[in-house]
Amino acid sequence: MELREKAAQLPTLPGVYLYKDAHGTVIYVGKAKNLRSRVRSYFLEDRLADVKTGTLISEAADVEFIQVDNEKEALALENNLIKRYKPRFNILLRDDKTYPYVKLTGEQHPRVYVTRRLRKDGSTYYGPYFPGNLAHRLVHFIHRHFKVPSCKIDFSRKHTHPCLQYHIHRCHGPCVEGLVTEERYAEAVRNVRLFLEGRHRDLSRELRLSMETAASDMRFEEAAGIRDLLNTVEELEQKQKMAAAEGNDADIFAFYAEPPLVAVNLFHMRNGHIVDRRELFWEDQIDFDPQELFSSLLKQIYLEQQYVPRTIEVPVEFEDRPLLEEALTELRGRKVEIHTPQRGDKKAMIKLVEANAKNSFDQRFRVLRPSSNAIKEALQDALNLPDAPDRIECFDISHIQGTDKVASMVVWEDGRMKKSDYRKFIIRTVEGNDDFASMREVVTRRYSRLQEEKLPMPGLILIDGGLGQLHAAAGALEAIGVTTQPLASIAKREEIIYVYGQEDEPVVLDRFSPVLHLVQQVRDEAHRFAVTFHRTRRNASRMTSELSEVPGIGPKTVEKLLRHFGSLERVRGATEGELMQVAGRVAARRLVEYFRGGR
Repeated sequence: MELREKAAQLPTLPGVYLYKDAHGTVIYVGKAKNLRSRVRSYFLEDRLADVKTGTLISEAADVEFIQVDNEKEALALENNLIKRYKPRFNILLRDDKTYPYVKLTGEQHPRVYVTRRLRKDGSTYYGPYFPGNLAHRLVHFIHRHFKVPSCKIDFSRKHTHPCLQYHIHRCHGPCVEGLVTEERYAEAVRNVRLFLEGRHRDLSRELRLSMETAASDMRFEEAAGIRDLLNTVEELEQKQKMAAAEGNDADIFAFYAEPPLVAVNLFHMRNGHIVDRRELFWEDQIDFDPQELFSSLLKQIYLEQQYVPRTIEVPVEFEDRPLLEEALTELRGRKVEIHTPQRGDKKAMIKLVEANAKNSFDQRFRVLRPSSNAIKEALQDALNLPDAPDRIECFDISHIQGTDKVASMVVWEDGRMKKSDYRKFIIRTVEGNDDFASMREVVTRRYSRLQEEKLPMPGLILIDGGLGQLHAAAGALEAIGVTTQPLASIAKREEIIYVYGQEDEPVVLDRFSPVLHLVQQVRDEAHRFAVTFHRTRRNASRMTSELSEVPGIGPKTVEKLLRHFGSLERVRGATEGELMQVAGRVAARRLVEYFRGGR
C-alpha cells in the first residue's frame, strides 16, 4: 500500500505518527490533533515543494501511528519518541548542557555528590542548580559544616585510618569504626536533607536544640561550632527571602542563523538577575524554520525537567505555544507563560540575547579562539568539575610489548602548554605489559612527591586511556590519601571523556567543541612526549648493546657517544674525524673498523 493511501486510512484522532525508511529506521516523529489530516497534508503540492518535506517523503517507506486520548498526551509522547529514536529529520537538542543536581545517596552511611543525570537508584536528588558551580558550592558547604563526604571509599570494607578529609574536619569518618556513632551520622544526614530541601526554619530549630544539648553537657567547643552554623543558616534564610522579593524567574531565547548553521542562546534569569547562559548549535538546518526550531526545542528542554520558570521569552510565535503552556503549567503546578515580546524592556532583552547568539555563532563556526578564562569555564562545565582548572597534568604510558616502559607527564597551565614542568618517568616496578600497574606507579610517584614538598594539586589530572587507566590512577591517589582530586580520562578511538565518580555519565562532545579540542591537544602532547622519550630510550638501549660489542670500547666511551650523537645510525654515519673528537684516536679507529666490516 502506498504512503498516500495509508495516510487516508489513519484515524481522525489525536496521536503520534512515525515515518520510517526502507530499513525500518524512524526518520521523523510528529504529533497531531487529527492524525489523518496532518499526515495527508504532507502530500499536498506546496508541502512537497518544500525541501525538507519533499526529501522526507521521498525517503519514507512506511508510516506508523500511536493513538492517544488527547493532544497533551501526544505532545509528551512525541517528545519521548524523539529522544528515544533521534530521527534525523527532527530538530534534536544537541550539545545539550544539563544542569547539575546534588545527589544524597541511599546507603547506610549516605554521601553527597554533584551529578547531571537522574537515576532510579534509591538516592534523593535536589536541583537543578545554576550557575553550575552553585551545586559544587553547596556540596562544599555540606562537607565543611555537616561533615557528610563525597568520597569513593568502600564503606563495606574495614579501614584502619581515615583519609585527609577527616583530619581537616570535613568528614565524620564513617569508614573507620569508632570515629562516629550511627546516631550522630544519621543526625548529620537529616540536617543535610533539611538544608537541601530549603527547610531552613526546621534546620535552625534542630541546630538550636543540638547546641543547647551540647552546652548543657559542657561540650562547649561543639556548641560553639553549632552556633556558628546556626548563624550561617539563618543568614541564608534571610538572603533567600530578599531574593524572592526582587523579581520573577524567566528563560530568554534568541538565535542567529546562516543555514545550515544555527546558534541559539538561552539566558536564565532568576529573581530578577541573569545567573547563567546556555549555548546550542545545529549544523544541518538546510530548510531552517525558526517556528519549528523553537517548538521542538522548548518541548525537549522543559517537558522532562524538574524546574520550569514562570516565564519563557522566545523570538517567534509557534503553533504549539498554547498547548505547551498548558502542559508546562500542569508540570510546574503554577502558571507558565510563553511570550514573544514586541516592544519595551523584554524586546530589548531578546535583542541582547540575539547579540550573544551571534557571538556564539562566530566562536563556534568561524573558529575564533576562545579566551583562556572562557575555555577553563567551559571545561569546568562540560566535565562537571568543582572549579575551573588553572592547571591540567596529563599522563601517558609508552612501550613496545612491555619493553623499555616509560611514562610522560605534560602540563597545561593558564591557556598554554608549560614545557618547563613536563616530566619523564622510567617504569621501575612493573614486569611485562601492564599499563594499569604502570599508571599506578607513575601517579603514586608524582603525587607522593607533591605531598612531601607540600605543593598544590592540579585543577585536573587527565589520563590518556579508558576506564581501566582511569581507575588505576584513582586507586593510586586513594592509596596516598587523595580522595577529592578531579580526575578524568579520554579514550583515543571514541574520544569519550570519563570523569572519575561519574563513569556512568561519559562526556561526549561534538567535533566543533573547543573543550574537546583542548583535551585532545593535551592528550596528544602527552602521547608525543611519551613516544619521543620511549624512542630515545630504545635507541640508547640498542646503541649501548651494539657499541658494547666493539672491542676496546668501554661504558664511559659509549655514554659519550650516546650523549653526542643521539642514535646508533648517526654513530655509524660519522667520519673517523668526528668520532675522534668525541672518543679519541684509538677508539675512533676501532669503531670505523667495526662498522666498515673489519670485525
